[in-house]
Amino acid sequence: MPLTIERLSLHADGVAHTPEGTVHVAMALPGEVVDGEVVDGRIAQPRIVTPSADRVKAPCPHYRSCGGCVMQHASETFTAAWKAEVVRNALSARGIEAPEITVHSSPLHSRRRATFSGRRTKKGTLVGFHARASDTVIEVPNCLILRPEILAAMPALHEATAIGSSRKGEISFAVTVSEAGLDIAATGGKDPIPAVFQELAALARRHDLARLTWNGEPIAARRPPTQRFGTAKVAPPAGAFLQATAEGEAALVAFVQNATQGANRVADLFAGSGTFSLPLAEGAEVHAVEGEAAMLAALDQGWRQAKGLKRVTTETRDLFRRPLLPDELKAYDAIVIDPPRAGAEAQVQEIAQSQCHDLVYISCNPVTFARDAAHLAAAGFTLEALEVVDQFRYSTHVELASRFRRN
Repeated sequence: MPLTIERLSLHADGVAHTPEGTVHVAMALPGEVVDGEVVDGRIAQPRIVTPSADRVKAPCPHYRSCGGCVMQHASETFTAAWKAEVVRNALSARGIEAPEITVHSSPLHSRRRATFSGRRTKKGTLVGFHARASDTVIEVPNCLILRPEILAAMPALHEATAIGSSRKGEISFAVTVSEAGLDIAATGGKDPIPAVFQELAALARRHDLARLTWNGEPIAARRPPTQRFGTAKVAPPAGAFLQATAEGEAALVAFVQNATQGANRVADLFAGSGTFSLPLAEGAEVHAVEGEAAMLAALDQGWRQAKGLKRVTTETRDLFRRPLLPDELKAYDAIVIDPPRAGAEAQVQEIAQSQCHDLVYISCNPVTFARDAAHLAAAGFTLEALEVVDQFRYSTHVELASRFRRN
């Protein structure tokens, strides 16, 4: 029986309803009529009977096999509107009305970090992304979202897989573009015994890598793999978090700077290596709090080597277990918070009880963001500004920047 798609799920599956129950349909769009075999409540390979006006031809030749992108069949206009709607619906479920939402989408070939899987095979090596809903590794030589520098690293990743992978194991390569060249952090391979260490060190020289680490152990550190945060240069720890695109980071930083304009002292919570702390220090004193000491050490070094920045202090602290308390928060004119996907419920509850009036919340999970926003709304905060920053093009990933103010 043909089915009509009513909406998309959070995983971008089309959702239809039948007398037998809900059916999820891969690669379908709202309004489309589809047909196909239903297995465990899902149609994995649908036939599109009546296509949506928002359906486009997927531009990437790897689309149907690679699991990295799931929305290439949708127009850019539809995808942007859908991501804004995901945020709007999450807030609405908590009784919060969203202000007008602006969407910033990163261009093609802009992803400056990616994680690949590497495996040895009988015929050689495989390096790529996992296939959709599978542990099969698919090579992606023509990937449309990655920076050219990352695609150029494939020969090095194949060689590293041949050197350091067992036949039954899988290596994970976190590859990041830095100002000094590629920064590669590998995990899951063989322990680097002297012979393997020497081969990998030679590989780093041969491919002119800025840094190569293996299972957390430095193999080659030929140049500091610096990132520019404002006017400061920072070399984050191997494999540390970094915004996925320079364009997306610029949009987030601009939002944060605009939302905290006029503040003399700012607390930057979940500060990482200084993505927001260092640009904010151009106009305000900043206290950066983060659970990973190595990231704060990189931030501090970047601040000390930069010129013209105001004072930046750092504090290593697990904000999930030991959030800053109201008495500590009262020293700041504004608070910036950028938690991981779990959100920051414990810290937000302390902010709600504090004297804070200005809060900027960066989130990569609309569901936990809406939960935390409900705590703020109950404490008298108003959600005044909201932007979606789409750094993960063609994916279901939604990032946002928001400003809360309490009268």
